[in-house]
Formats: sequence, C-alpha cells, structure tokens
Amino acid sequence: MSSIDEKRVHGANTEPTGLFVASDIGLTRVSVAGERVGEIELRDRRPAHDLAVDEKLAVATDEDVLVGESLTETGFGPATAVGFQDGLVAAAPDGRVARRIDDEWHDVDTIGTVRAINGDLLATDGGIYRLTDDGLTHAGLDAVRDVAVGGVPRAATANGLYRLGNGWMDELAGDFRMVSADTDGGRAHTATSNEFYAHDGSEWHPVGIGKPIAAVAYARLVYAVATDGTLLVGTDDGWRDHPLGIGEPHALVAADRKPV
Repeated sequence: MSSIDEKRVHGANTEPTGLFVASDIGLTRVSVAGERVGEIELRDRRPAHDLAVDEKLAVATDEDVLVGESLTETGFGPATAVGFQDGLVAAAPDGRVARRIDDEWHDVDTIGTVRAINGDLLATDGGIYRLTDDGLTHAGLDAVRDVAVGGVPRAATANGLYRLGNGWMDELAGDFRMVSADTDGGRAHTATSNEFYAHDGSEWHPVGIGKPIAAVAYARLVYAVATDGTLLVGTDDGWRDHPLGIGEPHALVAADRKPV
C-alpha cells in the first residue's frame, strides 16, 4: 500500500510503483508513478548484491538473504544471487545453491561463482546451469555474467549475447554485462560497458543514453539504473534521468502491484 507522503508526491489518483536498488550502501527504495520520481528511502544498510521479486522481495546481502516488507533474515548467510523458481533460490559466495522450503534452506548443489539467477537458469563463471528437481545440470556456455528467461532465454557474456534456440546461438557481438526481459519477453534490454540496446520484438536497436547501464526493471514503463547510480525512466519522449546518490548499483527490480 502506498503511503500518504507518496500520494502527495505523485498525486492522489496515482498508485506508485516501488523500485528497489541493490548497491554497496544497501537497499534503496524509490517510489515512482510513471515517469515521476517520488520518495527515495534507504531501507537497509547492509551491502546488497542482488534482488528478486515474486510474491515477496528477496535481497542478497553480505550478511544474509532478506525477505518481505520487513526484510526478515532467513539464516542463509552471505549471498551473491537470489531468484524465484518454485520458491526462493539463493547462491552463496562459495557456490552453494539452496532452495527455501517451508521457511528452511535445503542445499541443492555447489558450483562456481553464481552471478545471477533468473527462472530455472543460473549464470555462473562456469557457464549456464539449469535448476531441476534432481539438482543442477550444466546447460552450455563457459562464463556468463547475466541471464534472462522472459520469452527467449538469453545470456550475457564477455564474448557476446546469446539466445537459446538449437543450443546457445550468437545474437550480438560485444562484451556484455547485463541482459533483462519482462515476464512475457515483450520487452528486453542488454548492455555492454558503453552501449545500451533494446529489442523491438524482431531485432536489437542501440539506445542513446550516454551512460553505462547496470540493470533494467519493468513496470508500465521501463526503468534502468546506470553504473553511476542515476535512475533512468523510458518515456515516449526519450529517457529521463534522476540521480539517486547511491554509488554503483548491482540490481534493480520493480514491485508493480505486488506485495513486498
């Protein structure tokens, strides 16, 4: 539920969306309504590395995996990545992957460094792994920085952007740092250290922003956060920016009409 202060910022008839940003200074919540940016609040000061949202928000921090509006500690310990696939999944710095069932963590497997979890795919320094009922199975590629499963699964690597078809197929050449897609794959974005791309449903197009992009999230509009901590909002007239003052971010999610 939105607060009275948020409604004063955005207008009484506008229901704001909560954007959450993970960075070394902690977890920041940004209230947005369309292209308008409202309250910015530092919710937790523990360095945060990754975020995921389903029925609840999950935060991977240096100390523990936190869940829910109250940021409840789960007892997992330090985490590098979180995701949701038939429940909450998390990865530790030592490569331990576990699933939370009935408020308890159950180990799945131990692999290399896990950099991202999206759906049933994990991006690791040893390639893509798939989460199955029997554990983790290697699903191709060598070293992957990010993965997105919305629509067509894609993987961002230092050698290019790949999409899953008859195996992992080349899609774009370059040193890619991130890839993101909304749930149905209708919107997708990817970025190198100096280029930002949007997918229009048939092909990729460069987007002139002038800032390296760290992460992208989707609500009614597209939101991105640059590596310098600037929030960018995609509108019909281009991208509008708003500095957040958080340093370099690691992850961004939108809790649009979802309890967090």
